[in-house]
Amino acid sequence: MDHYDVVFSADRHRQAMRSLPTLLAHADVVIDLSADFRLRDPLIYEKYYGVPHEATELLSTFVTGLPERYREQLSTANRISVPGCMATAGILAIAPLREAGVLVGEVTVDARTGSSGSGASVGNRNTHAERAGAMRVFAPLTHRHEAEIRQETALVTRMTATGVEAVRGVQVLCRVGLADGVDERTVRAIYHRRYEHEPFVRVVARNRGLYRFPEPKILSGSNFCDVGFAVDEPARTGVLVAALDNLVKGGAGNAVQCMNIRFGLPESNGLEFTGLHPN
Repeated sequence: MDHYDVVFSADRHRQAMRSLPTLLAHADVVIDLSADFRLRDPLIYEKYYGVPHEATELLSTFVTGLPERYREQLSTANRISVPGCMATAGILAIAPLREAGVLVGEVTVDARTGSSGSGASVGNRNTHAERAGAMRVFAPLTHRHEAEIRQETALVTRMTATGVEAVRGVQVLCRVGLADGVDERTVRAIYHRRYEHEPFVRVVARNRGLYRFPEPKILSGSNFCDVGFAVDEPARTGVLVAALDNLVKGGAGNAVQCMNIRFGLPESNGLEFTGLHPN
């Protein structure tokens, strides 16, 4: 990595804001996995996190750590903020259609996440006995990752989140309105054109088979995000589906991918593992 040092910061809520000056004194490049530098507007941060931002002067110095959208900027960035896991899935599902101008109205994101999505926090809610068999709606009206999806797509977004029995994995269903004349072939073509050269995004939308749509189970341990869709042409609506492993593409794997880009390394270095599910 030439003369550079890199630090990965995964501090808990608000700690990254306070510790960043110290980290910058020890490393040229900081890749932050906390939520503290994901949102560019400090007022939006305060709305969703309930506390004032303590380092507003640094917000504009961070590049969003999403290679599929910021690859060029990441190649020279010294401060990188990795998005939230459900935000990453939602953005990768919604953004191509938004950019193509085929979405209308609001977006509703219904997210499901395994217990590891709670991080390292300990409490009765995350014990095995409580999680086993559970489908717990923990964010019925809004979720913090909603703000990141709004920021990246410039769409009014409503997000709910449910904890399911799985340990790892995220799946989002994004309900969208479609412009006149948009059919299944149009949506498929947009996704393929946008992601055909992306090493870690695959389009999964089939009419038959066991895994017709993106499924977190087969992505566990991999850095892939799968995106898919279903279109109701008469109603001019669609459901966009995305899934990933929240501990890899939704977190540390995405950070490694950003690091590879930043230091001019092959983008897939250290991320070649195809997943824990048997092929």
